[in-house]
Amino acid sequence: MPNTADSYIPVNEPLLDGNEKKYLQECIDTGWISSEGPFIRKFEDAFAKFLGRKHAIALTNGTAALDVAVEVLGIHAGDEVIVPALTIISCITQIVRCGAIPVLVDADPLTWNADVSKFEAAITIRTKAIMIVHLYGLPVDADPILALGRKYGLKIIEDAAEMHGQTYRDRKCGTLGDISTFSFYSNKIITTGEGGMVVTDDDAIAAECRGLRNLCFDPKRRFFHSRLGWNLRMTNMQAALGVAQLERIADFIERKRAMGRRYSDALAHLDHKIQLPLPQTDYAENIYWVFPIVLRDTVPFDAQAMMTSLHEKGIGARSFFWPLHEQPVLREAGYFLGQKFPVAENAARRGLYVPSGLAIRDTQIARVARVIEQILT
Repeated sequence: MPNTADSYIPVNEPLLDGNEKKYLQECIDTGWISSEGPFIRKFEDAFAKFLGRKHAIALTNGTAALDVAVEVLGIHAGDEVIVPALTIISCITQIVRCGAIPVLVDADPLTWNADVSKFEAAITIRTKAIMIVHLYGLPVDADPILALGRKYGLKIIEDAAEMHGQTYRDRKCGTLGDISTFSFYSNKIITTGEGGMVVTDDDAIAAECRGLRNLCFDPKRRFFHSRLGWNLRMTNMQAALGVAQLERIADFIERKRAMGRRYSDALAHLDHKIQLPLPQTDYAENIYWVFPIVLRDTVPFDAQAMMTSLHEKGIGARSFFWPLHEQPVLREAGYFLGQKFPVAENAARRGLYVPSGLAIRDTQIARVARVIEQILT
């Protein structure tokens, strides 16, 4: 939702005032508007270079990237994949569809990422892979999980959808997994409207990903297929946006961190009412993809009521992810029956994030903070 006035502050507004129009005009002028255009390779090459990875494969969205990651690692019926309980359902759709078994771990109450101390107990002889998902601004404490992967011979899928440019112990997020995925949805740090990317250093994995995104056409005989793939091709116009956005990634990261500091300063006196995001851990500085808060138990209403109050005062907000073990479609299919993950459950019921797009202004941050204080006092 574009923000055309201060009357309503949307939860996100992207920043598109660089070379986006110029590159889109080039697509139109040349007629290269499909997935065959030159901006696809430019975006892939630039993104791979930015991360320091060998291969980047552009796709339609972040969910498609996760689907391809699960498929390309050969996860099949009966295999188990460890996944955080607090994450978007995209993380397990292909796991479920292929007949594999998702095994959940609870969240850490300070970062809302998966609690790394719980992963080893979840490993069985059927475990094939571990999926780590970086949430909201801080990465997962990945080294202990990577060590488990080496110890038990497990593949690591890294979902870095929200972490463009973030680092973990000076290594870029998106370089930690055997295969890593990104989303370029409109609320991400860099956006192509919709879009995603798979990145890897493995030549065979990269080749397979390229085939899967393009219906697995035989490379020597078009319209001849020995395997079922998908049509997951990013368009040249989307990639043109991505190239323009990536040119400004350093500025975008600084904008995000400045926003986080301003919100933190403005809301620090409400610490007894709301849990604020950690500014840093011993392995990362918060990138503040969004500015999340969790209502303390002393607040007599939940996140849904808080969001309603914010909306009535002209401010957008978005809830935390709803835990996977409480998703109706999964419970009806017999998954996670009787399982409880109390940290994820509490975060879902009492967590929300406030306007935090790249185009947000200081005056808007100040207004949001004032309204939060009014609601809570």
